Amino acid sequence: MESSMIKLIFSIIIAGLCSVYVAQTNDVEDLTPDSTDYDNLYIKKLSSDSLSTSFAIWIKLKVKLHKHDFHTEHVYVLEGSGDFTLGNTTQPIKKGDLITIPKNTWHGVEVTSKVPLKVVSIQSPEFKGIDRVFKSHN
Repeated sequence: MESSMIKLIFSIIIAGLCSVYVAQTNDVEDLTPDSTDYDNLYIKKLSSDSLSTSFAIWIKLKVKLHKHDFHTEHVYVLEGSGDFTLGNTTQPIKKGDLITIPKNTWHGVEVTSKVPLKVVSIQSPEFKGIDRVFKSHN
């Protein structure tokens, strides 16, 4: 099967999983930070096991360019908008977009909306916080 077709199928599955999580919480509005007193980022772990970790993330300004040496990441946009950099390309993102980030790929985002960007991030395998590398000149 062609690589782009596999990515499309996987993206549809991930979007479905995000919808299932939202359905289990009864409403997207149920995903709220425990505190609104944060400068730029608020991260809430939703689940984790040896295969994957999922987070709800609120971003007020930006996420600096970084990569994960051992993780593939999928980001589903629940609210807000931004300019997302993936590798050497920057494109606008908005509610309903799904971004697939292959391991070892530079990525980051600058928020363009008045409201924080709210996303669900699913990382595979389990995220332990040891493989995130920030780009030195961003």
